[in-house]
Amino acid sequence: MTPAVTDGSADPRTARTRARLRAALLAACEHRPLDRVSVAQVVRGAGVGRATFYLHYDDLHALAVDACADVVTEAVDALHAWEGAPPAPEAPPAPLAALLTSVHARAPVYRGLLREGGGGPLGERLHRELRQRSLDELNARRPADPGHDLTASAVAGIFTGVLADWVHGEVTAAPEQLAGRIWQLLLAVHATARLTWRARRPDPAPPL
Repeated sequence: MTPAVTDGSADPRTARTRARLRAALLAACEHRPLDRVSVAQVVRGAGVGRATFYLHYDDLHALAVDACADVVTEAVDALHAWEGAPPAPEAPPAPLAALLTSVHARAPVYRGLLREGGGGPLGERLHRELRQRSLDELNARRPADPGHDLTASAVAGIFTGVLADWVHGEVTAAPEQLAGRIWQLLLAVHATARLTWRARRPDPAPPL
């Protein structure tokens, strides 16, 4: 479910109200998982009424998806923060480690929004947007390859699942270590996809 679209959504007052609701939800998730947060707690923290909440969002899940937008954008950008040839396995993009450091500092919040294995509002949005970004870039680089959908799903699934399990303590690593391990996994996925693509290409015609 997506955030409700309301008339005047471009109004600065609307943006400020939604920002207050997002901040209130994230603050509440520092102390309890999302399924134990109530609309009453959020509106109290945001200093607005219930009617105002439902003017902007259908329910708490819709608000949570919206609240995850910034970290999802940062994550997608961090995994694509390079031009030309990708960095070597031992040198992941610097924004990736910075992102993981930020997530680690607010782990209680993300545990409330990202379930083990990659579910929850954050996991759903992250997987969807990361998959689409990967698919778009793969299609731009090798438009003739029909296997991009599988590669994009693998990239999104690996990153989202590992991030979720790390936040919940199932994976043990410092942010910098985790950035390196994730980067190596993703490079391996892309390397396998390239090999598969080359194997499927027909042999060039022999010279006449």
